[in-house]
Amino acid sequence: MGFSSPADGGHALDLDAQEALGLPVFGEAVRYPAGHVVPMHKHPRGHLIHADRGLLRVEAESGQWLVPPTAAVWLRPGVTHRLIVPVALEAHGLFVREDVCARLPATDRVVHVSGLPRELILALARARDPASSIRRLRLLGALLVEELRARPVLPFHLPWPADGAGDTDGPMRRVCQALLNDPGNTATAAEWAGRLAMSGRTFQRRFLQATGMTFGQWRRQLRLMSSLTLLMQGMPITRVALASGYDSHSAYTTAFGRQFGQPPSAFAANA
Repeated sequence: MGFSSPADGGHALDLDAQEALGLPVFGEAVRYPAGHVVPMHKHPRGHLIHADRGLLRVEAESGQWLVPPTAAVWLRPGVTHRLIVPVALEAHGLFVREDVCARLPATDRVVHVSGLPRELILALARARDPASSIRRLRLLGALLVEELRARPVLPFHLPWPADGAGDTDGPMRRVCQALLNDPGNTATAAEWAGRLAMSGRTFQRRFLQATGMTFGQWRRQLRLMSSLTLLMQGMPITRVALASGYDSHSAYTTAFGRQFGQPPSAFAANA
């Protein structure tokens, strides 16, 4: 988050009033239309982002996260990021004071937030007059921090090659970007290695160094994560499977279930 809806001018959010209250955790709720992109920005506080429905994509230099309605993405203070909004939604952004962040995860991640954590997020983000309810908001924020400490990490992260991580001249980033642009791309690791004029072993080693995943693992994660947006848009599962590089409905459903713990039909129905 960090910017208002285009309907409200798309300007940077003014958080000075909330900052002045000294709350450990405070929030904002902003409605974004389908197709909107919130430009790269960062916050001095830790940042938790949740969407009431739809699917939110968060991009940073270190990777990308997909955030379904039963989850939220946690970003440490100072992480530069942007938001991609595939379908219209209301985003709830919470800002966590830096000293409080020491009690929260030290790595950026997507966490499960249904039930109590979700209600806490909504209450903090939709507070209309924080100055009149400081004690209540402090208590809600403290409870949310405790809840977040116990949240399981969800498999919605796609790491991105970074300078100094085995990809100083950028070839792995070019491969990743090409696959991101076309998740159904069927070129093998050997074919990518040939295009980059390197051996297959060198390509696999450098890809693993740059992303922390093998080429096969990374591409499978990309395909499954990319397919979530298509499911949310109502595309039939067989078409989603083929667009995501799978040969059949069954192959896609099996891979999806292994990764996310439920079939794609259940995800689409509950999202």
